[in-house]
Amino acid sequence: MAFWQLTVPSSPETSEGLTNFLWEQGALGVVEEEGPAAPPRLRAFFPDSASSTGLVRSTESYVAGLGALGFSTARGDVEITPLLEEAWASAWQQSFPPRAVGRRLWVKPPWEMAEAAGRMSVVIEPGRAFGTGHHGSTEGCLELLDRVVGDPPPPRALDVGIGTGILAVAAIKLGVASVLGLDVDPDAVAAARVNARATAATHASRSAWRVFESLRDVALFPLVLANLLAHTHLALSSRYEHVVARGGALILGGILEPEAADVVAALRAGFALREQLVIEGWSSLLLDATGT
Repeated sequence: MAFWQLTVPSSPETSEGLTNFLWEQGALGVVEEEGPAAPPRLRAFFPDSASSTGLVRSTESYVAGLGALGFSTARGDVEITPLLEEAWASAWQQSFPPRAVGRRLWVKPPWEMAEAAGRMSVVIEPGRAFGTGHHGSTEGCLELLDRVVGDPPPPRALDVGIGTGILAVAAIKLGVASVLGLDVDPDAVAAARVNARATAATHASRSAWRVFESLRDVALFPLVLANLLAHTHLALSSRYEHVVARGGALILGGILEPEAADVVAALRAGFALREQLVIEGWSSLLLDATGT
């Protein structure tokens, strides 16, 4: 069996929209690639029954539409090439090599058998939800999580926008007793449940914002995680102080470096910035809840 590999230049503003678009076109897998020396791009894999010409044309039209709406689109051509089944499987798996994160974590896909001495394995199945540990925002959140979870660890945590469940699973591995994960995306909830299956103390719910609102009436969380985009953090800034216990920690990701100051300023009333970690242009923030 053969497959198509569609390569699409992307940008921080368009990556999420493009990824969703490619899934809607029937992609079997989508890989986001970004590095200091290489411009960001998406690689999507399709069955050979799909029209290669149609895929290119529809993707180019979607990118042009994003540009017309004022989004900053990346330069470069949409390209498509054939792959045999073995090449597709290899290309997909090679996009998710195991990696050491922080002092204690070893993030790997389920087909990778290698363990790392002295590290805790966080096994994540790459799927349609965001969060495999290979993106700068996810890696930054994982590093800050590794630093903040000490001895004794927090008894519980909240993960807003759980994605694949990588932060929740990592928190459990580091000793947090239970994690509540919230997401509006059914694919994310399904992925998180799969990845959390071996970690029974993680619960994912699609009723994200209804649950988020009702959390004001229950015990506060000593640790809250949210790997979202900057504009979402700004929209939720007044609510974070209602779910983070005084003296607790708030870890935020998905923030482009120039946007970090605005997010910190929006949280100034109830939080103090302890640390900002920048990886590949993405800022992750660790804030302490002051209760002021």
